[in-house]
Amino acid sequence: MSEKIYAPAVDRNKEPILEVLKQYITGKGKLLEIGSGTGQHAVYFANHFKKLIWVTSDIKDNHKTIKEWVKESGLENIQGPKVLKIGVDDFPKEPYSYVFTANTLHIMSWKEAKALFKLLGKRLREGSLAFFYGPFNYECAFTSESNRLFDESLKIRDEKSGIRNFEDVLQNMNKAGFKLLKDHEMPVNNRLLVFERMLYKAKKDE
Repeated sequence: MSEKIYAPAVDRNKEPILEVLKQYITGKGKLLEIGSGTGQHAVYFANHFKKLIWVTSDIKDNHKTIKEWVKESGLENIQGPKVLKIGVDDFPKEPYSYVFTANTLHIMSWKEAKALFKLLGKRLREGSLAFFYGPFNYECAFTSESNRLFDESLKIRDEKSGIRNFEDVLQNMNKAGFKLLKDHEMPVNNRLLVFERMLYKAKKDE
C-alpha cells in the first residue's frame, strides 16, 4: 500500500514560493529542506532547479511519504530524507548554500525555533541563505482574522505552538549572524523571509 500523503496547501503555495526562490537560487549548490512533510515541495522545486541538490529532512514518521513522492518523481537531484528533529539532531554533515523551511516555525515550540536559529548560525557558511515561509505576526498582532483563528487551532492541539512574531524571529536570526534580505508578502496572509549568513569579522585581538 502506498504511503504517499497529499497536502492540498502545497499546491496552493508552491507557485508563489517558486517565484521568490528564483530570485535567489542560482547555479549549483545544495539546499537543505527542514520539515519536508509530504515531500511535495521537494519534488516541485527540485524539478525547477535541476542544477541544485535538494536534500529532504524530517522526523522519521514522515519519511515514508517523502520517499514515495521522490520515487514517483524520478528526479535524480533529490537526496534524503535525512532524520532531523530540531532540538535533538544536528544538521547532516554537508555544506549547504541554502536552507528552506515551510510552515514549521508555528508548529514547533519557541524553544525549538530558537534552537533552529542557533543551529543555522553554527552550520551555514558565510553568504548562505535561509528561507522561512509561513504566517507571522507583527508587533504581536495578527495580520488577519484567519491567522488569529489558525493560531487558536494550533494552541488547542499544542499549547507550545503558535504563529511567531516577526520581530522575535528577526532578533534571534540577527544574534545567530544573519541579516534580513527581504520580507516577501505572499498570498493568504503568509510571508517568505529571506536571511543571509553574514561574513564573520574577527576581532583585532583574536
